[in-house]
Amino acid sequence: MSHHFKILVADPLAKEGVEALKAYAEVDVKTGMTKDEIKAIIGNYDAIAVRSETKVTAEIIDAGKKLQVIGRAGVGVDNVDLDAATKNGVLVVNAPTGNTISAAEHTIGLMVALARHIPQANQKLRAGEWKRKEYMGTEIRNKTLGVVGLGNVGAEVAKRAAGLLMKIIAYDPFVSEEVAKNLGARMVTLDELLKESDFITLHIPSHPKPRAYSARKRSPR
Repeated sequence: MSHHFKILVADPLAKEGVEALKAYAEVDVKTGMTKDEIKAIIGNYDAIAVRSETKVTAEIIDAGKKLQVIGRAGVGVDNVDLDAATKNGVLVVNAPTGNTISAAEHTIGLMVALARHIPQANQKLRAGEWKRKEYMGTEIRNKTLGVVGLGNVGAEVAKRAAGLLMKIIAYDPFVSEEVAKNLGARMVTLDELLKESDFITLHIPSHPKPRAYSARKRSPR
Protein backbone atom coordinates (compact mmCIF):
# COMPACT_ATOMS: atom_id res chain seq x y z
CA MET A 1 0.00 0.00 0.00
CA SER A 2 1.41 3.37 -0.96
CA HIS A 3 2.33 5.86 1.76
CA HIS A 4 -0.05 8.25 -0.03
CA PHE A 5 -3.01 6.13 1.06
CA LYS A 6 -4.98 8.22 3.55
CA ILE A 7 -7.28 6.92 6.30
CA LEU A 8 -9.77 8.91 8.32
CA VAL A 9 -10.41 7.51 11.80
CA ALA A 10 -13.81 8.99 12.68
CA ASP A 11 -14.46 7.19 15.99
CA PRO A 12 -12.18 6.52 18.97
CA LEU A 13 -9.92 3.51 18.35
CA ALA A 14 -7.33 1.92 20.61
CA LYS A 15 -3.90 3.49 20.31
CA GLU A 16 -2.47 0.17 19.16
CA GLY A 17 -4.97 0.03 16.31
CA VAL A 18 -4.16 3.52 15.12
CA GLU A 19 -0.42 2.78 15.27
CA ALA A 20 -0.96 -0.36 13.19
CA LEU A 21 -2.73 1.68 10.52
CA LYS A 22 0.06 4.28 10.52
CA ALA A 23 2.52 1.57 9.52
CA TYR A 24 0.78 1.38 6.13
CA ALA A 25 -0.86 4.74 5.53
CA GLU A 26 -1.26 8.37 6.49
CA VAL A 27 -3.83 8.48 9.30
CA ASP A 28 -5.92 11.38 10.58
CA VAL A 29 -7.87 10.86 13.80
CA LYS A 30 -10.85 13.22 13.84
CA THR A 31 -13.60 12.03 16.15
CA GLY A 32 -16.94 13.55 17.11
CA MET A 33 -17.62 15.07 13.70
CA THR A 34 -21.09 15.65 12.31
CA LYS A 35 -22.28 14.11 9.07
CA ASP A 36 -21.77 17.39 7.22
CA GLU A 37 -18.26 17.79 8.62
CA ILE A 38 -17.33 14.31 7.42
CA LYS A 39 -18.88 14.99 4.01
CA ALA A 40 -16.75 18.09 3.67
CA ILE A 41 -13.46 16.21 4.06
CA ILE A 42 -14.13 12.59 3.07
CA GLY A 43 -13.12 13.33 -0.52
CA ASN A 44 -9.50 13.54 0.68
CA TYR A 45 -9.42 9.98 2.02
CA ASP A 46 -9.07 6.50 0.59
CA ALA A 47 -10.57 4.82 3.65
CA ILE A 48 -12.61 5.59 6.74
CA ALA A 49 -12.56 3.66 10.01
CA VAL A 50 -15.52 3.85 12.39
CA ARG A 51 -17.01 2.07 15.38
CA SER A 52 -20.68 2.57 16.32
CA GLU A 53 -21.00 6.32 16.71
CA THR A 54 -20.47 7.42 13.12
CA LYS A 55 -23.08 6.51 10.52
CA VAL A 56 -21.50 6.08 7.10
CA THR A 57 -24.50 7.18 5.05
CA ALA A 58 -25.04 7.21 1.31
CA GLU A 59 -24.32 10.96 1.30
CA ILE A 60 -20.92 10.42 2.89
CA ILE A 61 -20.09 7.54 0.56
CA ASP A 62 -21.13 9.50 -2.53
CA ALA A 63 -18.95 12.40 -1.37
CA GLY A 64 -15.95 10.09 -0.97
CA LYS A 65 -14.70 10.20 -4.52
CA LYS A 66 -11.43 8.47 -3.55
CA LEU A 67 -13.03 6.14 -1.02
CA GLN A 68 -12.00 2.50 -1.41
CA VAL A 69 -12.56 0.95 2.02
CA ILE A 70 -14.94 1.42 4.95
CA GLY A 71 -13.68 -0.33 8.07
CA ARG A 72 -16.01 -1.03 11.00
CA ALA A 73 -14.07 -1.82 14.18
CA GLY A 74 -16.77 -4.07 15.55
CA VAL A 75 -19.01 -7.02 14.83
CA GLY A 76 -21.77 -5.67 12.57
CA VAL A 77 -21.99 -3.19 9.73
CA ASP A 78 -25.45 -1.82 10.54
CA ASN A 79 -24.14 1.77 10.63
CA VAL A 80 -22.85 1.53 7.04
CA ASP A 81 -25.08 1.96 3.98
CA LEU A 82 -24.11 -1.26 2.20
CA ASP A 83 -26.17 -0.53 -0.91
CA ALA A 84 -24.42 2.81 -1.42
CA ALA A 85 -21.03 1.21 -0.80
CA THR A 86 -21.75 -1.52 -3.36
CA LYS A 87 -22.97 1.01 -5.91
CA ASN A 88 -19.77 3.02 -5.50
CA GLY A 89 -17.47 -0.01 -5.51
CA VAL A 90 -16.36 0.55 -1.91
CA LEU A 91 -15.22 -2.46 0.12
CA VAL A 92 -16.82 -2.79 3.58
CA VAL A 93 -14.93 -4.79 6.22
CA ASN A 94 -15.48 -5.41 9.92
CA ALA A 95 -13.91 -7.19 12.88
CA PRO A 96 -16.35 -10.03 13.69
CA THR A 97 -14.37 -11.30 16.69
CA GLY A 98 -13.07 -7.96 17.90
CA ASN A 99 -15.22 -7.72 21.02
CA THR A 100 -16.26 -11.36 21.41
CA ILE A 101 -14.60 -11.90 24.79
CA SER A 102 -15.76 -8.55 26.16
CA ALA A 103 -19.35 -9.27 25.12
CA ALA A 104 -19.24 -12.76 26.65
CA GLU A 105 -17.81 -11.49 29.94
CA HIS A 106 -20.37 -8.69 30.00
CA THR A 107 -23.15 -11.25 29.53
CA ILE A 108 -21.92 -13.30 32.49
CA GLY A 109 -21.62 -10.14 34.56
CA LEU A 110 -25.21 -9.15 33.80
CA MET A 111 -26.44 -12.63 34.66
CA VAL A 112 -24.70 -12.57 38.03
CA ALA A 113 -26.06 -9.07 38.69
CA LEU A 114 -29.55 -10.33 37.87
CA ALA A 115 -29.25 -13.40 40.08
CA ARG A 116 -27.95 -11.40 43.04
CA HIS A 117 -30.05 -8.24 42.57
CA ILE A 118 -26.85 -6.21 42.57
CA PRO A 119 -28.23 -3.01 40.93
CA GLN A 120 -31.20 -2.82 43.31
CA ALA A 121 -29.10 -3.59 46.38
CA ASN A 122 -26.50 -1.03 45.36
CA GLN A 123 -29.18 1.62 44.95
CA LYS A 124 -30.62 0.89 48.39
CA LEU A 125 -27.20 0.95 50.02
CA ARG A 126 -26.34 4.28 48.40
CA ALA A 127 -29.60 5.61 49.83
CA GLY A 128 -28.41 4.59 53.28
CA GLU A 129 -30.58 1.49 53.64
CA TRP A 130 -29.20 -1.94 54.57
CA LYS A 131 -31.72 -4.50 53.21
CA ARG A 132 -29.55 -7.60 53.09
CA LYS A 133 -32.35 -10.15 53.43
CA GLU A 134 -34.36 -8.59 50.60
CA TYR A 135 -31.53 -9.01 48.10
CA MET A 136 -30.06 -12.42 48.84
CA GLY A 137 -30.83 -13.59 45.31
CA THR A 138 -30.04 -17.08 44.04
CA GLU A 139 -26.96 -19.10 43.17
CA ILE A 140 -26.32 -19.72 39.49
CA ARG A 141 -24.54 -23.01 40.16
CA ASN A 142 -26.60 -25.95 38.84
CA LYS A 143 -29.06 -23.56 37.17
CA THR A 144 -29.88 -24.03 33.49
CA LEU A 145 -28.70 -21.42 31.02
CA GLY A 146 -30.41 -21.33 27.64
CA VAL A 147 -28.20 -19.90 24.90
CA VAL A 148 -30.02 -18.78 21.76
CA GLY A 149 -27.34 -18.53 19.10
CA LEU A 150 -24.06 -20.45 19.45
CA GLY A 151 -21.97 -18.15 17.31
CA ASN A 152 -18.75 -16.46 18.41
CA VAL A 153 -20.23 -14.75 21.47
CA GLY A 154 -22.76 -17.44 22.39
CA ALA A 155 -20.03 -20.10 22.36
CA GLU A 156 -17.79 -18.07 24.66
CA VAL A 157 -20.70 -17.48 27.05
CA ALA A 158 -21.38 -21.22 27.13
CA LYS A 159 -17.74 -21.96 28.00
CA ARG A 160 -17.76 -19.51 30.90
CA ALA A 161 -21.14 -20.64 32.18
CA ALA A 162 -19.91 -24.25 32.19
CA GLY A 163 -17.01 -23.11 34.35
CA LEU A 164 -19.55 -21.71 36.80
CA LEU A 165 -21.11 -25.20 36.99
CA MET A 166 -24.26 -24.24 35.10
CA LYS A 167 -26.18 -26.64 32.89
CA ILE A 168 -26.09 -25.38 29.30
CA ILE A 169 -28.79 -25.91 26.69
CA ALA A 170 -28.77 -24.19 23.33
CA TYR A 171 -30.84 -23.45 20.27
CA ASP A 172 -29.18 -22.66 16.96
CA PRO A 173 -30.43 -24.12 13.65
CA PHE A 174 -27.02 -23.50 12.04
CA VAL A 175 -24.86 -25.32 14.59
CA SER A 176 -24.44 -29.09 14.84
CA GLU A 177 -25.06 -31.11 17.98
CA GLU A 178 -21.40 -32.13 17.97
CA VAL A 179 -20.25 -28.50 18.14
CA ALA A 180 -22.67 -27.84 20.98
CA LYS A 181 -21.49 -30.95 22.82
CA ASN A 182 -17.87 -29.79 22.59
CA LEU A 183 -18.98 -26.58 24.32
CA GLY A 184 -20.68 -28.55 27.07
CA ALA A 185 -24.13 -27.67 25.75
CA ARG A 186 -27.14 -29.79 24.81
CA MET A 187 -29.08 -28.78 21.70
CA VAL A 188 -32.83 -28.40 22.15
CA THR A 189 -35.74 -26.81 20.32
CA LEU A 190 -36.56 -23.18 21.05
CA ASP A 191 -39.74 -24.19 22.86
CA GLU A 192 -37.79 -26.63 25.04
CA LEU A 193 -35.21 -23.97 25.80
CA LEU A 194 -37.87 -21.49 26.90
CA LYS A 195 -39.46 -24.10 29.16
CA GLU A 196 -36.30 -25.51 30.75
CA SER A 197 -34.08 -22.47 31.25
CA ASP A 198 -33.58 -20.53 34.46
CA PHE A 199 -31.68 -17.87 32.50
CA ILE A 200 -31.83 -17.12 28.78
CA THR A 201 -29.26 -15.19 26.77
CA LEU A 202 -29.73 -14.11 23.14
CA HIS A 203 -26.82 -13.92 20.70
CA ILE A 204 -28.55 -13.65 17.34
CA PRO A 205 -28.53 -11.10 14.50
CA SER A 206 -31.03 -8.28 14.55
CA HIS A 207 -33.77 -8.63 11.94
CA PRO A 208 -36.40 -6.15 10.65
CA LYS A 209 -39.14 -8.64 11.57
CA PRO A 210 -37.86 -10.53 14.61
CA ARG A 211 -39.75 -13.29 16.34
CA ALA A 212 -40.98 -12.45 19.80
CA TYR A 213 -38.18 -14.13 21.74
CA SER A 214 -38.52 -14.04 25.49
CA ALA A 215 -35.56 -13.18 27.74
CA ARG A 216 -36.41 -13.97 31.31
CA LYS A 217 -35.29 -15.43 34.60
CA ARG A 218 -37.58 -17.99 36.14
CA SER A 219 -38.06 -18.47 39.85
CA PRO A 220 -35.51 -20.83 41.41
CA ARG A 221 -36.67 -24.43 41.41
